[in-house]
Amino acid sequence: MKTIKNQSFGGERPLFGLADARLEHVTITEGESGIKCCRNIEADNCRFIGKYPWWHVDGSLITNCFFEVGSRSAIWYSDNMVMRDCIIDAPKFFREMKNLELENVQMNDADETFWRVDGLKVHNVRLHEGTYPFMFSSNIYVDGLVSDSKYVFQYVKNAEIHNADITTKDAFWETENVTIYDSRLDGEYLGWHSKNLRLVRCHITGEQPLCYVEGLVLEDCTFGPDCDRMFEDSDVQATILGSVTEIKNPRTGHITLDSVGTVTIDEFIKAPANCIIEQRNKA
Repeated sequence: MKTIKNQSFGGERPLFGLADARLEHVTITEGESGIKCCRNIEADNCRFIGKYPWWHVDGSLITNCFFEVGSRSAIWYSDNMVMRDCIIDAPKFFREMKNLELENVQMNDADETFWRVDGLKVHNVRLHEGTYPFMFSSNIYVDGLVSDSKYVFQYVKNAEIHNADITTKDAFWETENVTIYDSRLDGEYLGWHSKNLRLVRCHITGEQPLCYVEGLVLEDCTFGPDCDRMFEDSDVQATILGSVTEIKNPRTGHITLDSVGTVTIDEFIKAPANCIIEQRNKA
């Protein structure tokens, strides 16, 4: 593997077709597509300024690098990538990729990032601002995520998430086969229209959570007082610790909890309309 050190490259496609190379303290300046159609590339302590700097690269290791605001849409169509200890200030990262692993990465504009990634591992990653991260991605493993981006994890399939702290809106819509462990989920309309959504030891806040869900499972979860109209038209098996404010029109299943403020069953409940709500502390 050849090494390129302490150089700057700008203009159109300056490193096009590069293979088996390590970049150290390299700057990709103004221009487009600095590293494109490449193979087996490492980058350490590099800086990316221009647009679309890393496209169609197979086999990448990126460490201790900084992506400036101007490097938008920087990494697309690149498979088998590992990124560690990096800071990203630009939006629309990581699209149409396979086998991507991130560790200790800070994304300061997470707008429309992680779209259609198949095989994503996330360890200690922070997402700030933006909308729709993780859209249409699949086969995801997360351990350590802090995010205040809106509309996270929409339309994802096959995800396992641990130790997440998510402040959002409309999260986990239209998902399939998602399990979330030991996490805090704060936002309106959590998990609507999903299939096989499982939450274990999670704390949930925000209005109207977990409605229109098929195959919803909760194990030892807690809810904030703002969680009203929960479980409408959902198939739910739930063990809840503590009390909840309101349950409305659950379609079927079994809910066990300490107490509930209001159970609303009205003419809009859907068949079979046979959900059992069991209160532990009820006299």
